[in-house]
Amino acid sequence: MPHLGAHGAATGTGDRSRPRAVLPALCATQITSWGIVYYAFPVLLPRITAGTGWSPATTTGAFSLALLVSAVVGIPVGRVIDRRGPHAVMTAGSVLAALALLAIAAAPNPAVFFIAWAAAGAAMAATFYHPAFAAVTRWWGPDRVRALTIVTLAGGLASTVFAPLTATLAEHLSWRATYAVLAAILAAVTIPAHALALRAPWPPAPAASPQLPAAQRPTAGTRPFVLLSAAFALSGFAMYAVVIGLVPLLLERGASATAAAWALGLGGAGQTLGRTLYAAFARRTTATARTTALIAAGGATTLALALVPGPIALLTALAIAAGMVRGNLTLLQATAVADRWGTGAYGRLSGLLAAPVTVAAAIAPWASTTLAHGLGSYPGMFGVLALTSLLAAALALGARPRSGHSW
Repeated sequence: MPHLGAHGAATGTGDRSRPRAVLPALCATQITSWGIVYYAFPVLLPRITAGTGWSPATTTGAFSLALLVSAVVGIPVGRVIDRRGPHAVMTAGSVLAALALLAIAAAPNPAVFFIAWAAAGAAMAATFYHPAFAAVTRWWGPDRVRALTIVTLAGGLASTVFAPLTATLAEHLSWRATYAVLAAILAAVTIPAHALALRAPWPPAPAASPQLPAAQRPTAGTRPFVLLSAAFALSGFAMYAVVIGLVPLLLERGASATAAAWALGLGGAGQTLGRTLYAAFARRTTATARTTALIAAGGATTLALALVPGPIALLTALAIAAGMVRGNLTLLQATAVADRWGTGAYGRLSGLLAAPVTVAAAIAPWASTTLAHGLGSYPGMFGVLALTSLLAAALALGARPRSGHSW
């Protein structure tokens, strides 16, 4: 039986503590945070525009601003977590997220709506996957893939739980009242979970090995890092645009609003299923090979959604397959820094690697809507996104270091 350390932490390999409450807490908070702050928006978007008279471009622009703020704030958040741990950051982020959602619900005009979403973006940076990944990576060390998989398995259920729940609430309440109810749920789950479960002592960063080759040292200026960042950014743009565009695509194909919401939710279940396969895939592939393969697979599922006209059951199955790929891509990004450059500066480097991805995700709602309108259809937009993913796969292949190292 492992020795119990401070705050009920179980000691793992060496002197690294494994706080027992962290994994269940982060599982619950990732489901809730992603489900409410992110996945509720595409479900409520048609009701927001209908109820306010604001254009879809204006409404999605506010959501894009949130993601841009998240990209900028995520870099200093990573540095703070490297030094002090996730307790204060993630607890404060949960409080801010609940307050921001209440402000969104009460926004009387687009200006307040934009400001409220900007606050929500700062909360995303402090509560979404990247701070959770930094916490798990430091506390679990060499066993991080198993722990990261558990967290992302749970997080993949966010849309499965909250897309249908949001749709059900919106059938009985206004979009404003729906957001107010969701804010209360968010506060009740995430604030106490982060405040109580993340108090364990923060282990010191492992020392970097002086024997590491130059291509593996923790620097953001190398060619592999730049190309990998570009590949993840393009792939992220396509991935997030698919999530935002899936419901309109299915509506265009003749699905009901409820069926489209369920397809989005089942895509989240696909993410969970896909993540159960990642550890075995990672053991059998190099980092470069699996990065290229998974990004290309994302392009293939996106192209299938563009080309297949129906029936809705088949499109739902494709949405699940696309979700399986997205689930693996999330773990791929979570392990990219540690697999290549170690864990000593994980928070800083992962923040830098995530920033262009988050910027791409921020642009995706507005750009995909504009692109769909310009092309005259969502299937055409999905075709362009498939080509974007294939370009990202080519960049990922080029990110292999010149030294020929296996990663």
